[in-house]
Amino acid sequence: MGELLKLGGLGALILYAAIGTGLARDPAFLAHALIILVVASGVFLWQLRRYGEPAPVHDETVYMDGVVRAGVIATAVWGIVGFAAGTWIAFQLAFPQLNFEWAQGYLNFGRLRPLHTSAVIFAFGGNALIATAFYVVQRTSAARLWGGNLAWFVFWGYQIFIVLAAVGYILGSTQSQEYAEPEWLADLWLTVVWLAFLAVFVGTLVKRREKHIYVANWFYLAFIITVAMLHVVNNVAVPVSIWGSRSIPLWSGVQSAMVQWWYGHNAVGFFLTAGFLGMMYYFIPKQAERPVYSYKLSIIHFWALIFLYIWAGPHHLHYTALPDWAQTLGMTFSIMLWMPSWGGMINGLMTLSGAWDKLRTDPVIRMMVVSVGFYGMATFEGPMMSIKTVNALSHYTDWTIGHVHSGALGWNGMITFGALYYLVPKLWQREGLYSLRLVSWHFWLATIGIVLYAASMWVTGIMEGLMWREVDSQGFLVNSFADTVAAKFPMYVVRGLGGVLFLLGAVIMCYNLWKTVTSVEVKRPATAPVAAE
Repeated sequence: MGELLKLGGLGALILYAAIGTGLARDPAFLAHALIILVVASGVFLWQLRRYGEPAPVHDETVYMDGVVRAGVIATAVWGIVGFAAGTWIAFQLAFPQLNFEWAQGYLNFGRLRPLHTSAVIFAFGGNALIATAFYVVQRTSAARLWGGNLAWFVFWGYQIFIVLAAVGYILGSTQSQEYAEPEWLADLWLTVVWLAFLAVFVGTLVKRREKHIYVANWFYLAFIITVAMLHVVNNVAVPVSIWGSRSIPLWSGVQSAMVQWWYGHNAVGFFLTAGFLGMMYYFIPKQAERPVYSYKLSIIHFWALIFLYIWAGPHHLHYTALPDWAQTLGMTFSIMLWMPSWGGMINGLMTLSGAWDKLRTDPVIRMMVVSVGFYGMATFEGPMMSIKTVNALSHYTDWTIGHVHSGALGWNGMITFGALYYLVPKLWQREGLYSLRLVSWHFWLATIGIVLYAASMWVTGIMEGLMWREVDSQGFLVNSFADTVAAKFPMYVVRGLGGVLFLLGAVIMCYNLWKTVTSVEVKRPATAPVAAE
């Protein structure tokens, strides 16, 4: 019966996509319909060939690591794509002639910028979170992933969403919002995939063999639930036609701005912070071979963070039509966030108590520790920039860009790199990494790249803010907007060079991981998961 339902659902999807290709009202919807048609037809034929075969029996004493391995590969591949796109658009800002006329606008900054943002956050970061969540919840629960092949649906469904979103960005089909959300069909598909992700994660926790739920799983769970809520509320819209990509959003005016930054800041708070803190609380203790410094502090960190973060979004809307009380509320909670954030940073760093010598010999733990340092810096700078008087100088300048990237590249990027270096030898059962020297090269290239990027944006951002507020004796502005753009050119070149170094480090990582899988001696296979490891 289940197989018939699968075939029927796939058949309905094929029929919708086939009709959509004929009735599509815009290029983006046509492209999406064709992608869905090809993928659904392929899966339909695959299911049809397997129809009537006995369902495979999974050994519940063996971890489901195939999907984690696929997630690790996807993380590395999408990372290169996202970093390359970011580096390219950085040079487009420095050299506008790189917005090629022959590309008819498809490869200009306006369309590649949301592509880069989503590729790094949702493709690179999202795959890292899904893969590590699946890995960590199995090890800390001593249980195989719940739902059979549902985890594979989550993985492949998420890759399809990434492709749909990327095609929409290139073709100019997005909702007209700050974060350039994909059109309604891609949004709807992501909702289905994300609910499946939630089901797999919660189902695994329910059937766990360990009585205690480790703190990393609380952070992962908060990330999954809150992102689902953010996605649904922010993207509520009515499609103009089921055969087109256009839709009418539910929110408008100042309400739209409020919902957008409730979504935007909590995407940072729960996607880029809570989820990656789950990564930190598992992989740093494992790599350092030390227990978490203070488990009690980790619990306080969790509850304080998830309660405070959800209120901080309005600090992006200082000096706008948003009511003053809402602006002040966002600022207040943002400043309060500094305390639990630094509590988590201290907990991560102090986990190395008694093992600080590892920093000299293990570049992977060095990478993880630097990531926690960047987490602490970013979570101090963010609350500081939320203060209205500071925000009056920083808002709409490149200082914000520097802040975002010091956190994204330094915190999210470095902890993900460290996790990948830890995971690959474990998942492919290798004796160790191919080359620690290459890890060290990656560490220094990435670190120098981040410093060049962030420092150049801090300098140009503060310069930009000061130039915008400079007035002469008559009270007139001294500098035009074009003057500020011209003055920023050297810093834009430095920013691009920083991106090149960061991208080069990631390429070296991919080579190192590939050589680890193909060249390093195989270790004895792992035994059944009789206890959490």
